[in-house]
Amino acid sequence: MNLRISACAMTALLTAGQALAAGPEDKVTTWVLQRTSTGAQAEFLVVMADQADLTPADALATKAAKGRFVYDTLYQRARQSQAAVLSLLSSRGIPHRSYYIVNSVWVRGDRALALELAARADVARVVGNPEVRMDLPRPDPGTVEESAGREVPELVEEGIAFVRAPEVWGASFTGQGRVVAGADTGIRWTHNALRPHYRGWNGTTADHNFNWHDSIHPPATGGICGADSPAPCDDNGHGSHTIGTAVVADGAGNQVGMAPGAKFIGCRNMDQGNGTPARYIECFEFFLAPYPIGGGPGQGNPALAPDVSVNSWTCPLSEGCDVPNTELLRQAVAAQRAAGILTEASAGNAGSACSTVADPPPTFDESFSVGALNCPANVCSDALASFSSRGPVTVDGSNRTKPDIAAPGTNVRSATNGSDTAYTSLAGTSMAGPHVGGAVALLLSAVPSLDGNVNAIETRLTNTAVRNATNSTALCSSTAGVYPNNLFGFGRLDIACGVAGGTLSNVNVSVAGSTVIGGPAPCIGGTATVTETNGTGAAHQWGFRTVSGGAITNLAGQTGTSYPLTCTHFPAVGTYFLVETTTPLCGTPIVSNETTVTVQAVPVDLQTFAIE
Repeated sequence: MNLRISACAMTALLTAGQALAAGPEDKVTTWVLQRTSTGAQAEFLVVMADQADLTPADALATKAAKGRFVYDTLYQRARQSQAAVLSLLSSRGIPHRSYYIVNSVWVRGDRALALELAARADVARVVGNPEVRMDLPRPDPGTVEESAGREVPELVEEGIAFVRAPEVWGASFTGQGRVVAGADTGIRWTHNALRPHYRGWNGTTADHNFNWHDSIHPPATGGICGADSPAPCDDNGHGSHTIGTAVVADGAGNQVGMAPGAKFIGCRNMDQGNGTPARYIECFEFFLAPYPIGGGPGQGNPALAPDVSVNSWTCPLSEGCDVPNTELLRQAVAAQRAAGILTEASAGNAGSACSTVADPPPTFDESFSVGALNCPANVCSDALASFSSRGPVTVDGSNRTKPDIAAPGTNVRSATNGSDTAYTSLAGTSMAGPHVGGAVALLLSAVPSLDGNVNAIETRLTNTAVRNATNSTALCSSTAGVYPNNLFGFGRLDIACGVAGGTLSNVNVSVAGSTVIGGPAPCIGGTATVTETNGTGAAHQWGFRTVSGGAITNLAGQTGTSYPLTCTHFPAVGTYFLVETTTPLCGTPIVSNETTVTVQAVPVDLQTFAIE
């Protein structure tokens, strides 16, 4: 989670290694050399030697400032350092595409071109761009349903309730003002449950500019969506499902999403389940600074960047994602992080063996990785799903503890792409991760001071995760009772406690002004205010006792954090002991200290107290 290796440090390592290189072939990866043998052409990424330093972004106070700095720094560096290479490629009519987020150029060419580019002093590496097949979860036959609404209004899905999102909604935090980005197989934006939450929909018309990007370009076919789709489209169903779990409710009983007040944007990074490093990088670049349909990164606007991106995909080493192109993905995730965007990454479905969190991006320290909990028969538990990948991460030699947190990942019901009313239930860490993406939106709507501070957001979620006997483990090099561990990370996501910031430990009432009311004194006296310690209250109720420590009579309608002492709220002349009961988002209800209130007279016809 906290950054341990900077882009500059990696550039220094690459440069040091290149100094020992005997020739251009040493700067070209084996994958490229193999794919271009016998005169064949291949796709590859030309990585520039000049990589920007983003560490100054850490000192910037706001997400807006971070995003602007990161975009300007990366874009200008790429423009300057790529100019000669782009000119050469354009003059020869060679297919290419420039990326600034990792300062590289996608190229399709032969070995001679790869070696020519590698021989340049301004080029650090030439790495492969393999097409990677993702084994995406598919619905079992007969599980896809058509639903225009349920008979039970706003029935909340089990997983959403298990991580306590409804309690956050009850505190008036629904993700309002926040944006979740989905990088996946696309999105069926016209779906009844998705359309109201799409940032490009104003209730009447759609504007896909800055809200959608398709990284599938010819000669790729793009399936039912085609290539370069100008509107959000899903060629598989996986992407509609994942973004649905993050933000969706249709207002007709299908409450399948975590943050129904948030908006989403999207980018398709897989062609019918097939991704490439370039496609993945392109979506990260679009999220960093969204740009118009048919436009380019030079028109990017970092002010429109999302708060969190949901990434339910991996780039397997077994299918060509080697160390060099994995490093490019890491740099793209690091750039998002520097810009104040949290990158959620599903841990993978290669369990139950240890060290199966083995493919990027969940392996990265810069990613917030999510394991899957089991919800058999729609009853969730803290048991880990058998398929959920486990740590530690050994593929890069780091022995890093992963995942970071766990969330429901089986029997997860959400939207799919079959029609505008289609829903299905799926299983996978792909389904667990979006719970966390939506949770980030809920947290930021409740605690806007965390905006753009990825370290603080992650810490808030991990510090308040549920830890118990079920998710304490000694498996996979973990130590029982010690968190994080290599199965559940820090424990089960608990967004109610995340919003609260911890378990409420104390509430205290103080009064500014007189505690003597009625009679000669004014009927309305001082104002009592409650102060909470180590948490946030979800509900407040003022009341009084007639005997210290006795039964509490609630004051009808007095449910705020402050209460003006009013003589008509009490039944008779006398001495009362004012208290406030806080029902917190995290922890059990707590009754405050007593404050003595003296009532000297009460107009009988105006009494409004209620005993509950």
